[in-house]
Amino acid sequence: MQYELMIFDWDGTLMDSVPRIVSCMQAAALEAEWGALSAPEVEDIIGLGLPEAIAKLCPGILPAQAERLRERYSHHFVHADATPMMFFAGVEAHIARLREREGQRLAVATGKSRRGLDRIFAETGSGAWFQASRTADETRSKPHPQMLSELLAELSIPVERAVMVGDTEYDLEMARAIGMDRIGVTYGVHTPERLSLSRPQWLAHSVDELFERLHGE
Repeated sequence: MQYELMIFDWDGTLMDSVPRIVSCMQAAALEAEWGALSAPEVEDIIGLGLPEAIAKLCPGILPAQAERLRERYSHHFVHADATPMMFFAGVEAHIARLREREGQRLAVATGKSRRGLDRIFAETGSGAWFQASRTADETRSKPHPQMLSELLAELSIPVERAVMVGDTEYDLEMARAIGMDRIGVTYGVHTPERLSLSRPQWLAHSVDELFERLHGE
């Protein structure tokens, strides 16, 4: 099926940013005096909005400490951490090909903040790739489906003509909640077994496999 609207998660789906997120969150947790966080613990919450991620990572954390952790995470991510971030190999070429298809719409649904997404759009020149985007701080965080509902309404596309692509159960569950087709990618943070619980239409094990199927090849 050729989808009129393809909605992509960002971190772990289009961009190889997971190591940077993990490094920044681990540093922030120590500076906020919460303690050490393991890489798997941080990977588990990637895709959630930052307040929701902190609440899940640090159950019982007090508001002031949570704010300190949030502030230190943002500082490291923007200013202090040099862990490289780039698109997964092939993403740019594949997106360019999709954009050549007549009537094709592309969108982003991400746990990033609007400020964070706009920053990476500007740094990479990728903002023009997408007709619309939603971030966790301007609507409800995943797995609530509100950001998907808003994208459908903004672009006037029925749910049966759209698909959500993501590497976490949060992506797939928000799509399942409104009956949207969903594709899981296994090169991100959640395991194939975990993604399969959300009953995706299929799983892609590489960027090339994902886009070849989206291209209809």
